[in-house]
Amino acid sequence: MNTPLSLTTPALLFPAISLLLLAYTNRFLGLASIIRHLFEDYQNNPEDKIIQQIGNLRSRIHLIKWMQFLGVGSLFLCVVTMLQIYVEMAVSAQYTFGVSLLLMMASLALSLVELRMSSDALNILLSDLEEKHGQG
Repeated sequence: MNTPLSLTTPALLFPAISLLLLAYTNRFLGLASIIRHLFEDYQNNPEDKIIQQIGNLRSRIHLIKWMQFLGVGSLFLCVVTMLQIYVEMAVSAQYTFGVSLLLMMASLALSLVELRMSSDALNILLSDLEEKHGQG
């Protein structure tokens, strides 16, 4: 049951991790843009709702930072695994690759949490629109 890893096994994760990190970076940049816009809105019209939205966005930025950190850690350990395979350290390569997979799973779990927070924020905005439309 103890199958040795080949160099191609950890290399298979490279495209997936790279695309995931790109998606995380795009989410980060999108949130940064929204925060800048909300800050300008707050300067012109200070409202408590804007402060609450910024608080939610701060939490999401924090999550994305950890998603990126764990994703980069996973990629780094994939490279370490490949080096260990190259220098014929098969047992440590298996453990390193296992930790790499755990980091990727943690990154994906945080991504789900951030996605839930994003949907909750959108639902709040939609309910505000529905209230305003119902009042009008």
